[in-house]
Amino acid sequence: MDRGKVVTVNQGGCEVSNDQRVTLSTVLGSCICACIWDREASIGGMNHFLLAEQSGSAMDRYGASARYGAFAMEQVINSVLSQGTGRKGNLVIKVFGGGNINGSLNEIGANNIEFVRQFLKGEGYEIAGEDLGGNFARRVMFKPVSGRVFVKRLDSDVGKNVARDELVLAAKKVVAPPVDDIELF
Repeated sequence: MDRGKVVTVNQGGCEVSNDQRVTLSTVLGSCICACIWDREASIGGMNHFLLAEQSGSAMDRYGASARYGAFAMEQVINSVLSQGTGRKGNLVIKVFGGGNINGSLNEIGANNIEFVRQFLKGEGYEIAGEDLGGNFARRVMFKPVSGRVFVKRLDSDVGKNVARDELVLAAKKVVAPPVDDIELF
């Protein structure tokens, strides 16, 4: 595989491209990424979300965030649709992650898998390919022009690092941006 220009999609991130030199890449533990490809427009996108959904109090306090499933899925699907043909029937969707790489993250991966399957079903999409669950981390590389996805299952040492990073991020509170964009100095 010619990686070309690798664009990393971090937790809470979403990238869309129609550049044939670009490869979208991410590393997942209990997180999920969706690779969405418009087969007629030759454009694709990848997201990466940490948690299935916010609790009610967190949602009220912090608003929508791409680190949560519903926002992240809507963001990548809408971005590919708006930059592609705009037809849902042209989208090919593949999902990855949800690994149980740390005992304290066990429910997170399973909840993420359940969420992404139910979300896509509820929106009328079929999953064309998946590599979900297990007890390992994954590196996912996606060619957004061709829709090809390459998955490498990572050893336990890498999985421990990914689990540690996910625990730190899951504990962080999302701070809402300021209401206005005026800065006094």
